[in-house]
Amino acid sequence: MDEALGTRAVLRYCRMSAFKVRPVLDLIRGRDLEDAQDILRFSERDAARVVSKLLASAVANAENNDAQSADELYVSACYADEATTMKRWRPRARGRATRIRKRTSHITVVVTRLPDERLARRRARDTGDAGARRARRVAGARRQRVAASQAAEEAAAAVPEAAEKAGAPDVGEEAAPVTGPRSDETGASGDAAPSEPTPESEEEEAEGGADAEPAAEAHEAAEAEAAEAETDEQQHEEPTPKRRTRARKEKRD
Repeated sequence: MDEALGTRAVLRYCRMSAFKVRPVLDLIRGRDLEDAQDILRFSERDAARVVSKLLASAVANAENNDAQSADELYVSACYADEATTMKRWRPRARGRATRIRKRTSHITVVVTRLPDERLARRRARDTGDAGARRARRVAGARRQRVAASQAAEEAAAAVPEAAEKAGAPDVGEEAAPVTGPRSDETGASGDAAPSEPTPESEEEEAEGGADAEPAAEAHEAAEAEAAEAETDEQQHEEPTPKRRTRARKEKRD
């Protein structure tokens, strides 16, 4: 690529050796502006900060001096040349000294407009990506609408079923049959008043009491006879050793 077609920015006498700058420049060479900026932003090398500022300067030169669009630029060339070396001395024992070399470099970054073929491919890719994103967004919205409608239908179908279950009586909770008297019979029996005694009923009760007294006397007499019979049987039982001993003592006395 001819550097004369691009816009350059040069940093002279950078207080950093070209050996440290060149690995960073290799990362962004041939990249478009957006990719180059991302690479420099996330690089851990100290030279990336210097190169990033120099790339921004080159883009500003292209926009202001050559009326270029920043979206159509890429890094067409970049390199680092060695500059002067500053010599310093570090003192050592016995009057000796060691040399310190502070190296510098000239850094150059060239940005150029992308070729028409690459611009067309990138625009097609961006358009396709936009269409794909829109298709995915529309499909996601459609899925959400379908899910919402299905949920609403299920909820509407569940309401009548719940109402039927709540209204129908359970089999285990059937009403027990009424075994007691009905209300009219209960009321009739409860409202009935006791009948007043008549002379005939009084005579019958008196006769029944008179007949009951001899029966009670006879029952008591029978019980007394049974008790006497039990006592006689106990007396006529075979004598036990204790009874024999008691009888002998009575005879001696």
